[in-house]
Amino acid sequence: MKKFFKIIGGLVAVVVLAVAGFVVFVQARGIPSYDVPKAPVSPAPVATAAQVALGEKIVLATCADCHRNPETNTLAGQKLRDLTPDFGAVYSANITQDKQHGIGAWTDAELTTLLRTGIGRDGRYRVIMPSFALMSDEDMQGVLAFLRSDNALTRATPTPSHEQEPSFLLKALTNTVMKPTPMPTAAVATPAPTDALAYGRYLVVGRYKCYECHSKDFKSNNPLEPEKSEGYLGGGNKLLNLQGQEVVSRNLTADAETGLGDWTEAQFAQAIKFGMSPHGPLNYPMPKYSQLADEEVKALYAYLKSVPKLQNATPEDKGAVAAR
Repeated sequence: MKKFFKIIGGLVAVVVLAVAGFVVFVQARGIPSYDVPKAPVSPAPVATAAQVALGEKIVLATCADCHRNPETNTLAGQKLRDLTPDFGAVYSANITQDKQHGIGAWTDAELTTLLRTGIGRDGRYRVIMPSFALMSDEDMQGVLAFLRSDNALTRATPTPSHEQEPSFLLKALTNTVMKPTPMPTAAVATPAPTDALAYGRYLVVGRYKCYECHSKDFKSNNPLEPEKSEGYLGGGNKLLNLQGQEVVSRNLTADAETGLGDWTEAQFAQAIKFGMSPHGPLNYPMPKYSQLADEEVKALYAYLKSVPKLQNATPEDKGAVAAR
């Protein structure tokens, strides 16, 4: 018996030492850095008006809410106020054309690497920022064209990016499960809008990244195989509004009781474009996708109707039962 307890005691000691070692390692290393992957080098074509317009739509839908600085009204970065305190204080970067504090001195290849992998040209891993590993080459070129344009949002703004203040949890996650995504090894095409299901899936996982907020938890999202994210599109992810109150993302599956199963396409369009659901207004941090084309709305609606239904009641901003 004494030998048994001695063995158990030894195992406990090993575990305690391992945990202590991990804690010390994480605290010392912090957010990790990586070797910078190389994006394919190709001559950047002269941006067309259509590319800039496409890029503006994507940036306004996926980047502006986080990067728009309310004091400068440019994409000069700000504190992310919709993240739970579990992650510490996280700040978006200055992505204006300022050459010192923004991305004015970055090449297209460096920006593409950052957007696709999360690794900046200095090797630093950008935490929380969405990974656009599945974005099409066409959309990526549009984003770059807009960021290089003379739009008021992108004008050079000499605002230094705030250093991150990550919690131990965020440091631990970035040293374990949160990792950079690899560069695509082949061209990435935009599905034809005529194929509503393929195009709708692309919008959800590649262009607008809806699944990231509307699956169960940022920590269990799968950026390369989004459908394997826990609670894929079933909602339940915990965010904050501008008053610091908890907001839980909605169930977007077609479950009739707790999802969008009884929403019409017209009701869905009103909700996603103008922030008005059949059960009341949609509040921050849900953005209004007012620039969505009709074909995008139709494809999104068709795809969301096709994904596996999950029954997951999520509370409304004011405490009511989630939209059905």
